[in-house]
Amino acid sequence: MTRPQRGSGLPGAAVVPQAGFGHYASVPPGERLRVLLVEDDEGDAFLVGELLAETNSMIDLLVATSLSEARQRVMGVDCVLLDLGLPDAQGLDGLRQVLDMASGAAVCVLTGRSDEHLGIVAVAEGAQDYLVKGQVDGVLLTRALRYAVERKRADVNARRLREVELRQAESARLERGLLPQPLMTTDQVAVHTFYRPGRHAALIGGDFYDVVQTRPDRIDLIVGDVCGHGVDEAALGVELRVAWRALILAGVPDEEVLPALEQVLMSERRLQEIFATVATTRLDLAANRATVRLAGHPPPLLLAGGRVGPVPARGGLLLGVRPRRPVAFDLEFETEDWSLLMYTDGLIEGRVGSGDDRLDVSGLTELLADPASRAVSLAELPAWLVGRAEQLNGGPLADDVAMLLVTRGGGR
Repeated sequence: MTRPQRGSGLPGAAVVPQAGFGHYASVPPGERLRVLLVEDDEGDAFLVGELLAETNSMIDLLVATSLSEARQRVMGVDCVLLDLGLPDAQGLDGLRQVLDMASGAAVCVLTGRSDEHLGIVAVAEGAQDYLVKGQVDGVLLTRALRYAVERKRADVNARRLREVELRQAESARLERGLLPQPLMTTDQVAVHTFYRPGRHAALIGGDFYDVVQTRPDRIDLIVGDVCGHGVDEAALGVELRVAWRALILAGVPDEEVLPALEQVLMSERRLQEIFATVATTRLDLAANRATVRLAGHPPPLLLAGGRVGPVPARGGLLLGVRPRRPVAFDLEFETEDWSLLMYTDGLIEGRVGSGDDRLDVSGLTELLADPASRAVSLAELPAWLVGRAEQLNGGPLADDVAMLLVTRGGGR
């Protein structure tokens, strides 16, 4: 590497206009790059310009003779080619300053033969590569600069991907913590739950459920559905579930619980068009009976004595449309062996066959009456129902699905 005399200028070095950070992220191989050479030796700077010019490198070169000058020219460059011996910075201190000022650009370090060990340390500090003066030609220099830019882009993309993964993991932990833990101690009944949101990669949606035991012989259950599938609806569903649990634990009279829940919905919803459907059940285990209230929600299904059928409770009005108390329906269990399935409409809105017919309550009843369902354990029955509904739908169900299956004795 023959060094020209100092003061000979920089023929072959082009100056480019300033631009914003981050250009490197969209630079494919072969496209023009903008490189800032920080070098106080005019001879070395001239030689770098000549090496790039002779290879038709498609690289525009800016030159700064100090770090203070580099600060004024660093905006918009794809790579900084840095000499470690500058008048206002020496060694790794200069590198650290360049890494701070040009966080969006790749950095290549220029070292002398006696400083080669510094190049290795520089890479450990954050540089993408190092070059030894006198040991590179135009082809190697061009290749090193382009590789440095691509390596920087890969590093940034990997860091962004890692940040996204960490945020997703944090969101998953948060959403998982928002899912309810049934508050129940009795062994007189068993509760089997199923929950799957319709949003891709989400853990929680607008559907919700909860179970609260307030006395040895009394258990309250709720299944609800907030219209919509976004994070706002998911948050509102969590608010309604928590509010319902608080109302039950506070001993609010039965007929006042859903009106109070509607007040929460109307005060917390983002748009006036947002509504919710709800089904609640209060089990009186001592009397072997239940009280069901529906607010625009599909009815629970009762499995008992080898038969399956919907509970004939009045549907009631949606929450958030026109305040009105749901009518209570008293259900007397005729046997000590029964199951009550509460679910959201995501389970029954799937299509059946190639037409527009939906599974609906009648189709779900037929699935549960199918002899094949009796071969499925009660604990696995909710997941089995979803699988069968998806088979009939010809693919995954689009909406959130939440289910509570409460069983006593043999359960059927």
